Amino acid sequence: MSSFATRLKKKIKRSLQQSSKNETVTKEAPDARKILLLTNRDSDNVGDQVIEASDISLIKAAMKNLGQPENSFKVVSKAASIIPKDYVKSKDESRLESARRNISQSDLVFFGGAPMFNYRYQIFYERTARTIELAKEYNTPVLFSAIGVEGYDEDNAKCQRLKETLNFDCVKRITTRDDFESLQKYKENPDLFIDKVADPAVFCKWIFRDFITQKQDRPKKVGLFIIRANAFVDNGIDFPWQESAQMWVDVANELEKAGYDYEFITSGHFGDEAFVDRLIREYRVPGGKCVFNINTPEDLFGHMSEYDAVISCRLHPSIIAFSMEIPSIGIIWNSKVTGFYESIGQVDRTLRPDQIKPAEIPQMIDRIIEEGVHQDEDFLMSVYKNIYSGLRDSFGFDKRDDEVYSFEELLANLPKYKKTSKKEAEKKLRRKFRRTYDTYNQQFTQYEKVKAELKELKKRLDEEK
Repeated sequence: MSSFATRLKKKIKRSLQQSSKNETVTKEAPDARKILLLTNRDSDNVGDQVIEASDISLIKAAMKNLGQPENSFKVVSKAASIIPKDYVKSKDESRLESARRNISQSDLVFFGGAPMFNYRYQIFYERTARTIELAKEYNTPVLFSAIGVEGYDEDNAKCQRLKETLNFDCVKRITTRDDFESLQKYKENPDLFIDKVADPAVFCKWIFRDFITQKQDRPKKVGLFIIRANAFVDNGIDFPWQESAQMWVDVANELEKAGYDYEFITSGHFGDEAFVDRLIREYRVPGGKCVFNINTPEDLFGHMSEYDAVISCRLHPSIIAFSMEIPSIGIIWNSKVTGFYESIGQVDRTLRPDQIKPAEIPQMIDRIIEEGVHQDEDFLMSVYKNIYSGLRDSFGFDKRDDEVYSFEELLANLPKYKKTSKKEAEKKLRRKFRRTYDTYNQQFTQYEKVKAELKELKKRLDEEK
């Protein structure tokens, strides 16, 4: 046989072998389990993006722990707003086409770490309830992991609407990161497993380890995480934005007098950034002491690496700081802040707005830096163990509780966050701008409405004269 014929024969053989491999992959693909992960991934609050990444890493580690090859499952991450806002308003079933397709093609719906139960001034409750109804329709099991629970109200129709669906047989497990007492009131199905666990972001130090830098030799620095102007008032706390602004300015001045460096920063929400801008324009806060455009987890971890302590209204800067072993003070604007600090045994590091005495903040910072951060491994592992058990039971894997990873084994098997792609970063920025534009348009519409009402009132008053 000529050398050409020999080479051709080998080439054909290799081609057939490769074809056979491709056919094997094709045959396996339809059998790969699809886990539909629903989080607040589309939020411009980077804390929600950290939750998404943490959930993905923990799910992948758990599936490996359960003996599942990487190509035997796929985590498909979607926004928890899979039920469109337009549907909530119109109840037009045609607007559910995408949600139906995603849920019907999934083997499990996994709600991860966001406040999916919110019903007081948000519409999450309806989106959550309708998602569960679709899961029931397609016989798809549902897990809730480390969900934020916004209380319970027996007389609130929205709350009761949510409660009804949470007790469907398709809902296998609900864990919360904060209000377990309220979660107990939601439960009626005796087969529904509920528990209190850590937030998935307690593992972010290891998941985002490539973006955490070493602190430089410099004065100690405090990160001041601002929340939007009316956050306190919207949550029933009598602390208007003017008092909030002055409080932040006074705290910064006291820290500076005590020898601390500081910077005002947000976790990305456009409303929070707008408030920081107001501090610059109306309260003469130096622009060089303010950070804008925190749009990706890498941005956030890069800045937090510089801090020796954190003061935060937003919850996830506190959780991220805890993971990074940076002591923090939580300013209470929502019960979930208290819930987290209670869970880590540091409720003494929380303050209500009316408790804040700026002159005493430097001493409090001194104290928490000296005390440091204690991480209880059992607390951290609670969220992972529940994910492990939830996936095992939902898919029927033959694994025992005592086969779960140890803390050290989990850290060794947690996939790292790679990087936000340029395409995804652009998407995040576009979403942020659209929310900003939408808020402006709503305010403008409200202004026009009030203007028209005042005009009509003036007209009637003139006629009465």
